[in-house]
Amino acid sequence: MEAEPSGGPARHYDRGGWLVQFTGHLLVVCPRCGGCALVLPRPGLPEPKYFSELLFLPRRLACRGCGTVADWEPEVRGAGLVAANPGGTEDPFFRQPLWLQTRCAGQILWAYNEDHVTELSDYVGATMREHGASPTRAMIPRLPRWMKSSAHRSDVLAGLETLRVLAKRQAPADRSDAAYARGDRPQHYGALYFRGGPYESEPVRRMM
Repeated sequence: MEAEPSGGPARHYDRGGWLVQFTGHLLVVCPRCGGCALVLPRPGLPEPKYFSELLFLPRRLACRGCGTVADWEPEVRGAGLVAANPGGTEDPFFRQPLWLQTRCAGQILWAYNEDHVTELSDYVGATMREHGASPTRAMIPRLPRWMKSSAHRSDVLAGLETLRVLAKRQAPADRSDAAYARGDRPQHYGALYFRGGPYESEPVRRMM
């Protein structure tokens, strides 16, 4: 992020980050009580060397409200692990509705966690937007047009503040009326993580 000196226009510099970079932890609707549950990499795993490995790390869903715990592992295909596919209003691992959803400008605004909200707020609130390298899976270029439109800036920023407030709440009664499954997951692009042995070992090669 870069910002102009005080009094100048807000500037956002897009470094081409992927949506997967915000999947280190996700806030989701608990499948049992409807409160806020957390999806994290399963305890005891080594830190990933590449952010893309977040799509393959075994995950755990845990709800502090009702005690629900569930585990997820990537599908094994031959010598490889099949990547989760981020995007849409469901989490890419357990396919639970995201906790951070709200109605905005006739659409549904969503985010994975507070860091995701902050990145979106920095971009939407900027009056000067600059782009560096833009990989195929870069997040900012793939945002919907209504979020990028200056005509919706105030509405989107207000919606993102609503999400920021929701991130601090956990009770089922705090659940947004927008936080429900819509079956809007993106088409899977079939990324594989090829291994020479256990998941913890060095990958033989990576395809993303």
